[in-house]
Amino acid sequence: MGLKDNLSNMAEEAKGKAQEAVGKATGNEQKQAEGEATQSDANFKQAGENLKDGDVKGAFNDTKDGLS
Repeated sequence: MGLKDNLSNMAEEAKGKAQEAVGKATGNEQKQAEGEATQSDANFKQAGENLKDGDVKGAFNDTKDGLS
């Protein structure tokens, strides 16, 4: 997996966590849901990168995180 892809996925996940936190703090359910969706997208992208690298266990864990 490329470092650039890894950093991009981590940044996207952090963005989602921030969106979710703002949504919770302000009572904005839509913003909270958008944050959760952004985190899921980042986890699924990371799972794909792990599969490319042959890391099946990592791909499984990222997929599981994306679904929760």
